[in-house]
Amino acid sequence: MAARVLRAGGAASGGGFLWRAAPCSLLPGLRKLASSNNRLREESWLKSLFVRKVDPRKDAHSNLLAKKETSSLYKLQFHNVKPECLEAYNKICQEVLPKIHEDKHYPCTLVGTWNTWYGEQDQAVHLWRYEGGYPALTEVMNKLKENQEFSRFRKERSNMLLSRKNQLLLEFSFWNEPVPRSGPNIYELRSYQLRPGTMIEWGNYWARAIRFRQDGNEAVGGFFSQIGELYMVHHLWAYKDLQTREDIRNAAWHKHGWEELVYYTGNILIGLKHFIPLISLIFMLSSIYVIRYSVQILVFCKFYIITFVHFYIL
Repeated sequence: MAARVLRAGGAASGGGFLWRAAPCSLLPGLRKLASSNNRLREESWLKSLFVRKVDPRKDAHSNLLAKKETSSLYKLQFHNVKPECLEAYNKICQEVLPKIHEDKHYPCTLVGTWNTWYGEQDQAVHLWRYEGGYPALTEVMNKLKENQEFSRFRKERSNMLLSRKNQLLLEFSFWNEPVPRSGPNIYELRSYQLRPGTMIEWGNYWARAIRFRQDGNEAVGGFFSQIGELYMVHHLWAYKDLQTREDIRNAAWHKHGWEELVYYTGNILIGLKHFIPLISLIFMLSSIYVIRYSVQILVFCKFYIITFVHFYIL
């Protein structure tokens, strides 16, 4: 904004006299500017009550938002399977993946594996955890290259797939780490596509908002992407059933502050997506869960994915 100095013309200018501004010219503009500044200050004050400010320029997102006490890295895989091959795909996954999960020489854990049911049809989703970060990921990849059974598995699997993609993720520091739970439960995975440069803002909002969603111990884990599709956030929830999910989510709207979270986070999202998968197997840490019945919803319109999992513990 430019500042203007009004001085008298002619001989008076040498004396440094200033003319008084006409009320109809300058003051209305000042009033508008002051009113605008007041509104900005009020909005800034309101937002300061709700979020903890972090300067995104001081460090990388991975250092500001990830857990310091652990060095776990996650990999989320999406496999689009040929419809006629889905049953065979599930069979070879059940034969091979648990062996890697249980082998102590592989520093990795199969947290969950799913098949889509409605929405994105014939899709498998796998979530792996690597205890030790990138070095653990590299170690597992190198060992799998020497694993003859896994090599045969990959070759056979490749004939069953239409396409595949993956992401490498880190955990948010304010979320729980996924652990085994008594069931049956429904698991919900929400995946959000953020606007570039807003990851810190998202973390600030949810570091406070997570307390609104802990009454039923439904928060399982929260992750953000590092490699692959960037500016992605994944929230994993667990509910007893669909009705419990609806009750808990409706109850959040009666808590002061939740509506502000929805309002402000909505401004930094760019998409929404819905699917309904059927999950065949799920692994949580060292415990193995086999899915007997399942329902999953993955929501997409521009921003996020919703996943429900109904499982029984063996």
